[in-house]
Parts: sequence; C-alpha cells; structure tokens
Amino acid sequence: MTLTAPIPARPGRPPAPVLELAGVVREYPGDPPVTALAGVDLRIGPGELVAIIGPSGSGKSTLLHVMGTLERPTRGVVRIAGEDTSAMSDKQLSGLRARRLGFVFQQFFLLDGLSVLDNVADGLLYRGGRLADRRRLALAAIERVGLSHRLRHRPSQLSGGEQQRTAIARALAGRPALVMADEPTGNLDTATGASILELLRELHRDGTTIVVITHDLDVAAAMSRRIEIRDGRILRDTTADS
Repeated sequence: MTLTAPIPARPGRPPAPVLELAGVVREYPGDPPVTALAGVDLRIGPGELVAIIGPSGSGKSTLLHVMGTLERPTRGVVRIAGEDTSAMSDKQLSGLRARRLGFVFQQFFLLDGLSVLDNVADGLLYRGGRLADRRRLALAAIERVGLSHRLRHRPSQLSGGEQQRTAIARALAGRPALVMADEPTGNLDTATGASILELLRELHRDGTTIVVITHDLDVAAAMSRRIEIRDGRILRDTTADS
C-alpha cells in the first residue's frame, strides 16, 4: 500500500520534482551577517531516497527548515510539489505543510497523555476533517509501520524504536508528497536504529519520497542518493549507482 500522493506528470515529460530549491540563500543578522546557506540549487524527484549529510554547523539543519518551509529563505525560491512558496502567507504555508509534508524528528515529540492512535491522528488536525476520518488514516499508517498491536498504548509504554515508528506513522498519515527525517536514529541504539533505517527503505520501496538529514556516514550509506553539504554549499551529489 502506497501512502504518498503522486504528482501528475504531463505526457511525454518526466514527473515534476517534489522539492525544488533555486539559488536559496539563508542569512542571519549579525556584524557581519552569518550565511547558513549560500546559493543552494536542489531538485528531488518523486520516489527518491535521499541523505543530506554534513558535520555540525554545515548548514544541513537550516536546509531542512527551509525545505520544510519552517524558515523562509533570505533569497531564492522554494517549490513544494510545484507550488512556489515565495509569496505565501504564514497561514498558507501551514496549510501547505499539512497537505504536502511529513516530518520525523530525533526527539519524537509525542504526547504522553495520548495513545499511539491519537498521537498519529492529531498530526492531521491542521488538515481539518472529521475525527473518524483522521483516525482511519492514522490506523492505516500505524499498520504500515508495524504497530497495530500498540494502538492503545501511550508513548511511555513504548520502546524507543516503537516511539520513532509512531512518529513516522504520524508523518505518513496525511499521505504527504515528501517525508523529511531529521537524525531519525540519533536517540536509538544500534540495533533499533538499523530497524528504523530498514523501515524507511521499505517505505521508499513502496513509493514514499524520503529525505534524511544526518551526520552519520552509515545512515547516509543506506540511502540511494547522498548530498554532502558544507559551509552552506552542496559539495557533492552522488547516487548509489555512481
């Protein structure tokens, strides 16, 4: 079962990119200003499995925030599933994130007062709709990540790997065009981290477009495409075939 929303392509043309950055610069105030991103050009097509790798301070976290429309670029253009975000209001950007993007963070960000089912369903609140519909989508996503036996459990009753699977289900529930995972194995032991990586690879095989932000070379090696960033610039962009 595929949980992504495909982007229509014109006959005879390749599918439109899920994400496109053109000349993206992100500066922070200072004397002199701090340049976190220095003219980034990037295209990610539907169905890709991408690692963005770099050391601390390389600009990869800023790139995640800009790609996810959590921060606006100082200059340049960000397009999500063909939609130019440049002139969007904050409300419009929130709607775009709710419809098109899914996020997985290192810290999980689950509410311990809620069950697994309600944690995932609440991730769909900004999309609107009835609770029954949100729970139906949430249940499908939870089954997809192998946690249907934990529906009524609270996060404190789950292992670290199960909490991360819940967070991944929350990101998938709205069938986004793109899922972005920020250090998804950072708080997990080696064996659990490997199982989460295999889950991401399995979701990719089913058609989900995934971008993983990491400093871990082993995590990056598990991805089909690797983009190395340093000092706010893309240094290398390679695929497993190359």
